[in-house]
Amino acid sequence: MKNALTAWLLAFLFSAALAGAQTSSSAAPSVKQKGSESMSGLGPSGLAPDFTLPSFDGETVHLAGFRGKAVVLSFWATWCGPCKILTPWFVDMQNQYGPQGLQTIGVALDEDATRVDIGEFADQMRVNYPLLIGNEKMAETYGGLPALPETFFIGRDGMIVGKIVGLKGKGEIEDMIKKALDTSPVSSQAPVTARSAQAQK
Repeated sequence: MKNALTAWLLAFLFSAALAGAQTSSSAAPSVKQKGSESMSGLGPSGLAPDFTLPSFDGETVHLAGFRGKAVVLSFWATWCGPCKILTPWFVDMQNQYGPQGLQTIGVALDEDATRVDIGEFADQMRVNYPLLIGNEKMAETYGGLPALPETFFIGRDGMIVGKIVGLKGKGEIEDMIKKALDTSPVSSQAPVTARSAQAQK
């Protein structure tokens, strides 16, 4: 009787652990197509890595070109369900905070989607910000992106102020945007010293 109870308890614990592992692995889609291994990495901190990527409509976009603005950098894919929930929120917040200096950028990490597919997604979602064609090399500079969606919030000075993996509440995203907006751009001007101020008089 005791042996049977022990065997039942071990079987129960094993099945519970297996169920927990399956739940955690489905929290957010992997960077690559569904069913493939996710890429490793915890993501960078500090200065946001610069990049140059093409947009779906043929433009070339540099992250450095947005210095002085607060940037929401969203990594997504057309097959990503949570991304379809986030996108309308980003559209709304770009409308709301754009006049204050916010710039949202979407980086598509589809393996199979064409520029036409991404353009159709943009039309359906009424996207009002640049959608760029990403690649694995660029994703690696941001820590490998173990899951999608993954969103980085970059201050006006180019420093990463926060990151959200997966789908979070709209309020949490808005708080991150406000944090990014509440930063000061790096000034290229030399500091004014007492001597230089006196010379200007």
